[in-house]
Amino acid sequence: MARTGTAAGTPRHTRHTPADDDVSKRLLDSAATLSYDPAAEIDWDAPLPEDAYGLNPEWSTLYGTALWDEMTVEQRVTLTRHEVCSIMSTGIWFEMILQQMVLRDQYLKDTGTAEFRFALTEVADECRHSIMFARACEKMGAPAYRPARSVAHAGRAFKALATGELAYGGILVAEEVLDVMQRDWMRGENVLEIVRGTSRIHVVEESRHMKFARQEIRERLRGAGRARRRAAATGIAAAAFVIVSSMVNHGVYAAAGLDTRRALAEVRGNEHRKAMMRTSSRHLMAFLAESGLLTGPSTAVYRRIHML
Repeated sequence: MARTGTAAGTPRHTRHTPADDDVSKRLLDSAATLSYDPAAEIDWDAPLPEDAYGLNPEWSTLYGTALWDEMTVEQRVTLTRHEVCSIMSTGIWFEMILQQMVLRDQYLKDTGTAEFRFALTEVADECRHSIMFARACEKMGAPAYRPARSVAHAGRAFKALATGELAYGGILVAEEVLDVMQRDWMRGENVLEIVRGTSRIHVVEESRHMKFARQEIRERLRGAGRARRRAAATGIAAAAFVIVSSMVNHGVYAAAGLDTRRALAEVRGNEHRKAMMRTSSRHLMAFLAESGLLTGPSTAVYRRIHML
């Protein structure tokens, strides 16, 4: 929702309207009345029940496979705890990318706008979320799962180069997919309370971030031609591929005492998992289609990672 030029002084041809300001003002009002401090909201000292899962079993990458049927309850619990910590670690990684992109986008902008204030509010939220996820993983005894080196380098390039609708599109992909999962986790009666609590906080606060990202994408694309939309669609799909492919680290299977090679083979053929991914991506795909960001090449990418 930029009204000023870029840092280098080049005019930015966005069409900022009073309605755009109203969106940011409403999001600021929401943040003022409905925000949480994880340090106070979560009982970090409470013991973890041995039989509580890290996420709803239905969201496990192995649920619905022959291997899942062979696993002991202890292995299932251990696997889901490591899976959720891997997803949280991926969330931390991308939240750090997100913060840098948002700050760069707001560099030298008009500090008197509601957009500027909400953008910094979002960065503050993401800092708290990253700390919250890191603390939850430490509590569950999981290692710091990191993306592969090639993915980490791709993330560096994305955060340095992505701007406008591409940057906010990548942000929206990460937030939308995790949002659907966490809405289930926070209601899971057999899920660890620490996961339910962190999920509740994240769902409430990320709903504002998703609205902000959608509004930014709409504004940046006003008057955009077909070529620009196709280029953005391809870039966002590439970001989605990297994010989704990196959510569950291969190390989670060894942590549960499983044969990693067999586990990965079962995951690749897991139709239940593919259906869950399509469910979690439905609203995102609808928005991308509405925005002209669902093209033939991007659709092929989304189908490959089972988002369509």
